[in-house]
Amino acid sequence: MNRKSLLPPGLYRICMTLPVHVRRLATSFVSKRHTSWVLIGLLFSFSALADVADTLLRVKPGVVGVGTYNPTGSPRANLQGTGFAVLDGRYVVSCAHIFSKPLNSEKKETHAIFLGRDSQVTVRSARLVATDKAHDLALLKIDGDALPALKLGDSNGVREGWQLYFTGYPIGSVLGLNPSTHRAGLAAIIPIYTPVASASQLNVRTLKQAKDPYEVFELDAVAYPGNSGSPVWHPDTGEVLGVVNSVYVKGAKEAAITDPSGISYAIPVKYVHRMLEQALPKTP
Repeated sequence: MNRKSLLPPGLYRICMTLPVHVRRLATSFVSKRHTSWVLIGLLFSFSALADVADTLLRVKPGVVGVGTYNPTGSPRANLQGTGFAVLDGRYVVSCAHIFSKPLNSEKKETHAIFLGRDSQVTVRSARLVATDKAHDLALLKIDGDALPALKLGDSNGVREGWQLYFTGYPIGSVLGLNPSTHRAGLAAIIPIYTPVASASQLNVRTLKQAKDPYEVFELDAVAYPGNSGSPVWHPDTGEVLGVVNSVYVKGAKEAAITDPSGISYAIPVKYVHRMLEQALPKTP
């Protein structure tokens, strides 16, 4: 009995599209009676990975580095985080805390986005047109040609347990303009405000969160400085469902690199929708 006789002709032909080394691995560890089912399992696993890779090809062109550009500085370009193109491709969404420091107008410093890879970097001027500090979101308007815009999804329909992905520039100041993609399971949907043990732990931030709490996505993935603003996207559609915002850090800030907790947080994309509606009202 051979594998072909155990499978319908159509399914057999599809299974034969698996890489040769994958088929050989299946046949070397199981009996012929079970080979067909192993091949079917491998087929679906391989197809899922291929689908994610195809989706990533559509997502990556719309992901950019964000930061500042100082024509007289050293270095001139300062990559501080991640952003992604939306709407007509001339707007970029990122995190507000990246742009909290005032620009040095005397040195003609500007906000900027960065395109390219490795040392082949293109700098495009950008203007900050809106911020939502409560949800740590920012909207930039860029100069020049439009970028491939990512589609914004519906975060109200997101469910715990989904496997999502985010793409961005972790530790961009060290690793350069090389986008990385990480798989992130949606571990929980939790309120942004966590009650403190004592009044001495209260600060301006916790008081604001307690006054206006909202839910965020808890991701079981490691995000690093530079990932702020990374789009969290669905592997099937490429739709953005959230924006990487912060990392739960154990101890000092530097521990985000040396001892990451493996827990990251993302702002649901419904707040991006709201920011866009308020910042760019539709004309009648």
